[in-house]
Amino acid sequence: MRTPGSTALRFLQGDAVYLSALDETIEILRRWAREGRTDCRSRSLSEELRAKGHNVHYRCPIISLLLADTCRRGNQGLEPMLSSLVILKATGRPAGQFFELAKGAPFYRTGADWSWEQERARVIARYRER
Repeated sequence: MRTPGSTALRFLQGDAVYLSALDETIEILRRWAREGRTDCRSRSLSEELRAKGHNVHYRCPIISLLLADTCRRGNQGLEPMLSSLVILKATGRPAGQFFELAKGAPFYRTGADWSWEQERARVIARYRER
């Protein structure tokens, strides 16, 4: 829904606008995975979403919700986590929220035998197969 006098969209997790942005986020990340991209930034995601009509700033908390829900949608913990593709410019790694999500249900990605780089490689392999 547009706010009076503003071009910014208001997002409420679970509403139609949010779900549309979530669908688009999933499609963008799947495309990036098919392309084998490893340099994906939240700013790039924000720009692509904006081009599709979803005004989501890369520093806004809604981007974190979209990335988390992208991983959760239809995932019982076995599928690779799509948001492992999205890294911060400052660190070259995903944001802390990614690692928190990875530790919890249904993913339980912990221990010495797991890294986000391996998760990212799994994402790329999964979507390049299609």
